[in-house]
Amino acid sequence: MGATTSLASRQLSVTPGQSIEAEVLVRNNGTLVDQFTLDIVGDSREWTEVEPRVMNLMPAQDGRAVVRFTPPRNSSVPAGQVPFGVRVLSREDPPNSSVAEGVVDVEPFMDLQLELSPKTSKCRTKAVHEVIVDNSGNYPIPVEVITNDPEEQLKLSLDHSSLVVQPGTSAFLKLRAKPHDRFLRGQDKRLPFGVTATAPDQPPINADGTVVQQQLLPKWLLPVAVAALAAAVALTVLWFTLVKPTVQTSAREAAKEQAKTENAAMMAQAQQAQDKAAKAEDKAAAAAKKVDDMAAGGGGGGGTGAGAGHANEGPNGVDITSGQAVDFRITTDAEAQPDPDQFDKFKTPDGAVPADKTLVITDIILQNPRGDAGMLQIKRGDEVLYETGLQNFRDLDYHFLEPLTFAPDKALTVEVSCQLPGAPEPATGKCHPSVSFSGRLSGGAAQ
Repeated sequence: MGATTSLASRQLSVTPGQSIEAEVLVRNNGTLVDQFTLDIVGDSREWTEVEPRVMNLMPAQDGRAVVRFTPPRNSSVPAGQVPFGVRVLSREDPPNSSVAEGVVDVEPFMDLQLELSPKTSKCRTKAVHEVIVDNSGNYPIPVEVITNDPEEQLKLSLDHSSLVVQPGTSAFLKLRAKPHDRFLRGQDKRLPFGVTATAPDQPPINADGTVVQQQLLPKWLLPVAVAALAAAVALTVLWFTLVKPTVQTSAREAAKEQAKTENAAMMAQAQQAQDKAAKAEDKAAAAAKKVDDMAAGGGGGGGTGAGAGHANEGPNGVDITSGQAVDFRITTDAEAQPDPDQFDKFKTPDGAVPADKTLVITDIILQNPRGDAGMLQIKRGDEVLYETGLQNFRDLDYHFLEPLTFAPDKALTVEVSCQLPGAPEPATGKCHPSVSFSGRLSGGAAQ
């Protein structure tokens, strides 16, 4: 007849890092002395113990065991209900073994940490830090990150401030710090600032950093300039006191010897020069006549140049170095779709790109802070320029050496196929990735 098994409590609740116990009653329904082995089945078996694991029972005898649940206080065990079973195996009658089932509710806990890397930076005009938000708890946490400058000496900017950090993961944000004032020379200035992370129903978490602002002129420049000036003065003194007098004396003696030799030669060549002068006059007259004839006949000129280059033009004939700077953001609100090939289309904001202008894109930033799943496409008219899975990024930026151009008749659009919205949206909610564009507006239309 095997055994019957029952739990004193089928619904339990436990805080991670602590323990809770439940009593199991085992009865030998057979007619023989039997040995029963107890073990745990389900996702909780890694952090659950049962004592004793083996018991010997006489026919119709009852035995008691204790099941102890001790989930670790880390992100490996998510918050929520975890089903379990206590399995009792009979040695004498294995087919009639039994299982008592129950549910243990793992309570949520928060362990949020905030770091700055580096804590101290050095710069002349701009410093870059990384803000790291770690979630060592057991449930997703929506976090808002803000900056503060107690002395109002810095311009602080985050690439984004709202995010959802999944359990056991870290989120990384780029923080740019730019001093308001600059100085050519002087002692380094220490400019303190702070970063604060806030989460619902939790006290704020702070991290402090410092920007060490340095002078604009490099410190090695003045010593090098002084050394160069001293070397120039030394070379000048050496030239006028030693080198120049020696060169002048040697040159004077050589000039006297050369003058004697050349005077004799010049006397011998004087007569020859007179003869040559007469011949030269005849040749000059002939040359002048030839020039006059060529001028009268409209002598040919050189060919024209090949024309100005197009170093400032893109591959489609658009001037990519001039025009009005422009930046805008396309935010999406895509419905969850059962069909992965079905996309929602989102256009550029009204007024961002005039109808008679060509859009030249040099930088793109993609953001998916909620961890949505699906596909995202960037299109030029009907042409797909870029396609990626939403789950492949949270924050991603591109800078194009060869800019992307969009003629007025080939508009820029973003299309999203939403498959699984991320927290805190429910499974039937929407995906909210966004794309930021920057570049310029060209007066000409791309072909």
